[in-house]
Amino acid sequence: MRVRQQKPERPVLSAETLRQIRLAQTEALFKAVPVGVSAAAIASVLLFAILRRLGAASSGGAPWSLFVVACALCHLALARGYARAGPKGDEWRRWALWCTAVCLAEGLAWGWAPIGLVATGGLAMELVVLAVTLAVAEGAVPAFGAYLPAFYALFLPATLPYAVFSAFSSDSLERLTSLLMLVFIGAIGALGYLTNRSFVEIVGLRIRTEEMALDLQRQKDIAERAREIAEKANLAKSSFLAAASHDLRQPVHALGMFVGALRAVPMAPEGRRIVEQIEASTMAMDGLFSALLDLSRLDAGVVAVERQAFAIGPVIERLCRDHREEAMAKGVSLVCKPCSAIVWSDPVLIERILRNLVSNAARYTERGRIVVGCRRRGAAIAVQVLDTGPGIPPDQQEQVFQEYTQLGNPERDRTKGLGLGLAIVRRLVALLERQLTLHSEPGRGSCFELTIPLAEDQSPVAEPGPMAASAAPARGLVAVIDDERAIRDAASGLLTGWGYDVVAVGGADEAIERLSALPAKPALILCDYRLREGESGLAVIERIRAEYNEAIPAILITGDTAPDRLAEAEASGLVLMHKPVSNGKLRAAIVNLTSGATADAREEADMPAVK
Repeated sequence: MRVRQQKPERPVLSAETLRQIRLAQTEALFKAVPVGVSAAAIASVLLFAILRRLGAASSGGAPWSLFVVACALCHLALARGYARAGPKGDEWRRWALWCTAVCLAEGLAWGWAPIGLVATGGLAMELVVLAVTLAVAEGAVPAFGAYLPAFYALFLPATLPYAVFSAFSSDSLERLTSLLMLVFIGAIGALGYLTNRSFVEIVGLRIRTEEMALDLQRQKDIAERAREIAEKANLAKSSFLAAASHDLRQPVHALGMFVGALRAVPMAPEGRRIVEQIEASTMAMDGLFSALLDLSRLDAGVVAVERQAFAIGPVIERLCRDHREEAMAKGVSLVCKPCSAIVWSDPVLIERILRNLVSNAARYTERGRIVVGCRRRGAAIAVQVLDTGPGIPPDQQEQVFQEYTQLGNPERDRTKGLGLGLAIVRRLVALLERQLTLHSEPGRGSCFELTIPLAEDQSPVAEPGPMAASAAPARGLVAVIDDERAIRDAASGLLTGWGYDVVAVGGADEAIERLSALPAKPALILCDYRLREGESGLAVIERIRAEYNEAIPAILITGDTAPDRLAEAEASGLVLMHKPVSNGKLRAAIVNLTSGATADAREEADMPAVK
């Protein structure tokens, strides 16, 4: 059985769209009028002149020619008036009506020509006039086809009279002409209709296209406004986070130094155990703050990429060794596949990425095993971290890379981190311009794969050995500048316990006054980045250095996480440490700076990998 295909329905046009189409039709009508009616007027004058010269023109020829010229002048006047008025709304109707009326008058004039213009000459002369008339009628298609009433007002009166007149003629040749005229009328009439329909469809399509473009632009504007609102909200969030982080870091930083000073005080074993517990809690808070700081540093664009050739195998072995005990405590085996490849990238950032991935696998895998290894991918290797953990559903695999997202931690257990690890991983991967892929299936585990380019030279690269701790004795004067009294007291107690002389003050003026009264110049400046009344630690350090006309070693300590402040602090070239600072890192940085090992001090100031 044949199934009839339904024709597609024509779109329903709104009243506004129809009004615009009618307005476009009227505009097209008056734009085409000057050429068409001028040609018709010239044709009428020439036709009358030829017939008169041949002695075949009737007495009504001159008035007829003048009438056609007058109709043409009326058309031209209407077109000019329309162009000047620029009608809006429904005003087009009045102009289109006048144009249609003139077309009707002109059509009647041309319809009379084949019948009454020739006085002598017989059928031959009538056919000459008819040919000109048909040419004018056919020219009405492009001239008036945009507006169908005007077209038919000229076309039908110009052609039908002769068809009817010749149909009742006694001459058989004229009757045959009548039949041909009817065919001509039908064909040209249909052509005019199709021309009008095509015009309407084109104009309608153009209007709908413009409406879609405007709608798209409106949606784009809405999206742009939404993006601006989101950016402002994100900036406000970052500013709030930076301010809150700074305020929270201050007491935690002081607490860490108080604990360090307390370690030097003799006490009973129970007291020592409590101090160790306090120190462990302080280190846990330090890890949480470091996670927030990592995001801020990456967003601020202050994390530099230093690419070099290095062996990836020792990095993987070190990560597995660091997390093997955690995995074994749950009965999970952590397998490290050896790899001898030499890769080209930043070893510090690559290790931070892989450390996060291995740490996540060890944290969330409760049974089975974890495998860390490499596969060759052309001119690169793919480091894979596979686990038999709970897996990640496909619809949540993009979500896990968002900040503060933890699928397996609805109770927000802080021992499982903040949910920032994979967000930091994504930023680091983008910074290195690498690719990280995730393949995971719920109940069967996950596989994270990081591609790293191979170095051109695959010769073995020596791994740097661990730095020997400085054996230099702790001595010298340390200037501590911080606007928090608790931090000044804690730093004084901690540094005094290490053997340093300390001057702890709240600002630059007090620092200059206290230091100028001492015979020794400071061996080190330990300064907070943001002091009271808008005073900057950078300016304080420069002022003290100017007083002694010497580049005194300095450590800038900050609790800020705002990207712009981090960028400014990083650009200073000073050793930068972030509150809360662990006592071990602070002591190592001080010893290295006072012994001249600035590069080592900066290495000590680097943040640990975020988990």
